[in-house]
Amino acid sequence: MRFFALFSMPLRAVSVAVLGVCGALPATFAQAPTPSPGHNSLPTIVVSGSRQEQLADDLPISSDTVNSQEISDRQSADLRQALQQLPNIYVKSNTIRPNVTATTTGNAWRDGNLGINIRGLGGNRVLMLVDGIRMPRGYAARTNAFDREYLALEQLKRIEIIRGPASALYGSDGLAGLVNYITHDPADFLRDADGQVSKTLGGRVAAGWTGDDHGYAFSGTVAGKASDSAQWLLSASTRRAHELETRGSNASANELRTLANPERSSNATLLGKLVLRPDGRQRHVLTAEHVQKKTDIDLLSSRSAHQPLKTGDVSDEQYQQQAERDRLSWDARFGLQAAWADHLRTVLSWQKSAADLHSSSVRLNAPLRVRDISYDDQTWQLGVQADKVIRSGSWAHRIDYGVDFSRSRIGNLWDGLDPLPPEKFPLKRFPDTRDTSSAAYVQLESVSGNWTFTPGLRFDHFSIDVTSQDGFYPPAKQPGESLSGSALSPKFGVLYRATSEWSLFGQYASGFRAPEPGHLNGYLEVDKVNATVLSNPNLKPEKSRGLELGTRARMQRLSLDASVFANHYANLISELEVVSSRVVPGAPGTPPKVYTDFQTLNKARARITGWEVKGAYDWGVLGNGRLRSDFSYGQTRGVDRDTGKPINSIAPAQLTLGLRYDTAAWTWTADLRQQAAKKAKDIDSGAYLDPKNGVQFAPPAFALLDLGAQWRVRKDLRVNVALSNVTNRKYWLWPDVHGRAGTAADIDAYTQTGRAGKVSLVMDF
Repeated sequence: MRFFALFSMPLRAVSVAVLGVCGALPATFAQAPTPSPGHNSLPTIVVSGSRQEQLADDLPISSDTVNSQEISDRQSADLRQALQQLPNIYVKSNTIRPNVTATTTGNAWRDGNLGINIRGLGGNRVLMLVDGIRMPRGYAARTNAFDREYLALEQLKRIEIIRGPASALYGSDGLAGLVNYITHDPADFLRDADGQVSKTLGGRVAAGWTGDDHGYAFSGTVAGKASDSAQWLLSASTRRAHELETRGSNASANELRTLANPERSSNATLLGKLVLRPDGRQRHVLTAEHVQKKTDIDLLSSRSAHQPLKTGDVSDEQYQQQAERDRLSWDARFGLQAAWADHLRTVLSWQKSAADLHSSSVRLNAPLRVRDISYDDQTWQLGVQADKVIRSGSWAHRIDYGVDFSRSRIGNLWDGLDPLPPEKFPLKRFPDTRDTSSAAYVQLESVSGNWTFTPGLRFDHFSIDVTSQDGFYPPAKQPGESLSGSALSPKFGVLYRATSEWSLFGQYASGFRAPEPGHLNGYLEVDKVNATVLSNPNLKPEKSRGLELGTRARMQRLSLDASVFANHYANLISELEVVSSRVVPGAPGTPPKVYTDFQTLNKARARITGWEVKGAYDWGVLGNGRLRSDFSYGQTRGVDRDTGKPINSIAPAQLTLGLRYDTAAWTWTADLRQQAAKKAKDIDSGAYLDPKNGVQFAPPAFALLDLGAQWRVRKDLRVNVALSNVTNRKYWLWPDVHGRAGTAADIDAYTQTGRAGKVSLVMDF
């Protein structure tokens, strides 16, 4: 019962207000004409809610879908741009100013590495999938971070996002939610004007330019129909760009610089698919995927501002990073119509990701400092799922059940020149590790009349086993240790179709996330700053319980979703917590030394609550075209229940408004995005900054206007142009300044791009 008390009075008031506004919408909306076919009138299909294609409106959960047309029309160059219109979701970028010589983990990574943040939690607490297969986890050590954006937007058919724990079917470790990247199938390019797969050859080519980073992108896809039972697809893309421009104005080639550092980056991807249908009851999809990213930065901002330089001052610093991901998978589906299952699906995949970082630092009258860091993750995954439909009187039941197995071999290596004493290269930050997880799950969807009930249960077992101490112990003072455990994660969802236009839904779900190898056994000792990062083999898995209530409206002109949520977390893993500090007297005439021990701990009991509204309205025919608008608003609050202080990973509230006007040859768009200020009372400065450094920087509110247009030159050729941040507003995003002192002289280096143009050309064949 204590958990349901999480819906405190402010959240109750918000939920009542949301539902009241929904109920008070003009009744004339229900009488409006039906939208024209083909203009966002088709129902949204998702696979992430139940592991098979299903109407999103039939699920008792909050979800979002961003399709390839939206990505192309908005000319999104990266994941942050593709998702920036969604409420209570943001993408954390890699560090803007990496530092070769830093000795402790950067503040920017302490909330869970890079990646997508859903309703206040991000990093590896968000389960990321590509075609239903788990993507590698992110990893951070000291100021070096290896992110999870191993994909190309051009090859995606859609991005599906499930908000909140998706415990029963996909994995209890998705405490914040899941993101599933669905790649294109051959049939997507072989359909004729009537939607039938009748073409024997089809495809798409595209080229684009972005002004914010002077980037050029090219992509091409060709698909073919070899026979009635075989289709194939081959897709490739590449992008080259420079640094993302900031609104900083200091061009000094030293630590006072606020202009972006000179940067060259390149991405290249290759995707191949073979779809076989030996008969009407089988479908086999064989997929091969390769993604490669490279970044080269001249770190002018790392150079010392001393004039003249002093001994040990940095006079030049370079940073290069390369990351790759390879995937081979076989997805087979069988129609059985047997007593125990109607359909059977098996998925087998092999995936390997590798990231390498090389950096060098030239210092006056001091040895050359070089860091060569690598991180790799090789994973085998197997999944078997069956479903069965059972009818009994007025009830219809569909049961989905199956097993998942995953085994990863994870390694890291640090090498280079001039290690910080007492370290000696080469070494490892954590020992070679085998991470094994196995699970069994069952979910029942029962429908009777206007009611749908969806209970589910998942059993997870994990085993983190140290396979070798070589390179880790020694120099670590104690060997790495293994850990295993298991848990049951229940969920229960309810959907009630109150009328043909309105429905209500609710869901309770739990989550369970094991520690990562770097959390358990990560070790670092640096005499220069008298700091030691201790391992913690006694860590406990993180746990969550979440409750969500929502409503949907699907009228002839209005589409509306509104929900409130409350999530409770226990044993949250917090990195780099100070566990001891001691003062040792120095030699006569020298100051005492302060020695500090850091450790990853189970610390927080957290509560995160919030609400969100999103929707669209079709205004009908206006002049020679049709006008449509969309809107969203999201707000989240979080508190560490042990300390009473706010949770820093929560972004300010955001409002978006959009207009779209379609004619036969043109589409015009205008998008307004307004983000509230980050208030001091919502920041726990003590979590990252010493009192002498003051409080964290709190970015002010901002409003941005983006304009776009598409000219359909002919049926198979279109030109997109866009202008972002039309008013040239100077602004900061909270995820990028999170942990920075408000008094920092280089804070303008973390501003976002001002006014910038985009253009792309897309041709289908």
